[in-house]
Amino acid sequence: MRFSVLSLIGHAPHPLTGELLSPADRFAEVVETASDAERLGFDAYAVGERHAGPFLSSSPTVVLGAVAARTTSIRLLTGVTVVAILDPVRVAEDYATLDQIARGRLELVVGKGAEAGHFALFGLDEDRQWDLQQEKYELLRRLWTEEGVDWEGEFRPPLKNTTTVPRPYDGAPRVWHGSATSLHSTELAAKHGDPLFTANAVQPKAAYAKLIAHYRERFEAYGHDPADARVAAGSGGLLIADSSQQAVERYKDLYEARVRQSFRPHLEGKAGYNTPFRTIEDAIAGGPQLIGSPQQIIDKILGYYEEYHHDLQSITVDGLGLSRPEQLETLQRFAEEIAPVVRREAPTSLWE
Repeated sequence: MRFSVLSLIGHAPHPLTGELLSPADRFAEVVETASDAERLGFDAYAVGERHAGPFLSSSPTVVLGAVAARTTSIRLLTGVTVVAILDPVRVAEDYATLDQIARGRLELVVGKGAEAGHFALFGLDEDRQWDLQQEKYELLRRLWTEEGVDWEGEFRPPLKNTTTVPRPYDGAPRVWHGSATSLHSTELAAKHGDPLFTANAVQPKAAYAKLIAHYRERFEAYGHDPADARVAAGSGGLLIADSSQQAVERYKDLYEARVRQSFRPHLEGKAGYNTPFRTIEDAIAGGPQLIGSPQQIIDKILGYYEEYHHDLQSITVDGLGLSRPEQLETLQRFAEEIAPVVRREAPTSLWE
């Protein structure tokens, strides 16, 4: 298995103290964490994209450009690029530029996004979100793989003999399709023979297993070799202690305050937005959150692997209320105590 560190660049007050870093300090923290992740041997670093709510991730290309300048080998991912609300020409140009700066280290994760408000912000009809997603992704795909593109669709003006510049560094970057709740993303990924990145962050395991099973079934139905189907999985946050009891003692107030702070009442009952695992005990027992001793976390990841057979595991250490030293401690413990065991028990050829 490979491992990626994700930041959505959350910018909410600390759930217990109310402290809030300045935007400049928050961005500096993200870039430093990416540098730490590379030093500790993580395979990838991802930055999300949000245009609503308490986040600073509206311009992931800018942040990843800063990360590219501070790193040399770690792969750069998005989490996700909200292609449904963006102009595919602009996406092709911006991310090909980043790919050139990073010398081919870029991979995109595309999706329609997890914030309900961004369609209205960009003057788009949320009821057409999946039509927007499909058309814009398929145009992006052509812009990265073809030159002199002639194209006409519904959501932007036609293109005639268009070649976006710069071109990607060494051919089109791999594009993953992010999927949290809907079979639309799994269908689109399967159709094009692309990999799937399941959120695995809020819902019970069965909900994500259903998405992955559909993806693998449709991947083969479209005529692709099942051996080429790649899957990645997120997590609802990483908190490591020496034992389960210590994890509860150390993080209970922090975890449960964070759940209360992030609860969105207007989305109550809508899958994929509010975690049903409101207590830390519930999260440890049945949630996708990685909380507990190193052995507990190893067992949980491998338990998900038995169901998902995923190649890439994403973890998150910021946005949970951990201080910068605690984030670094958590990353280091994961890299030294957890990752080697999981790599051995769940081998993959991804990124070999």
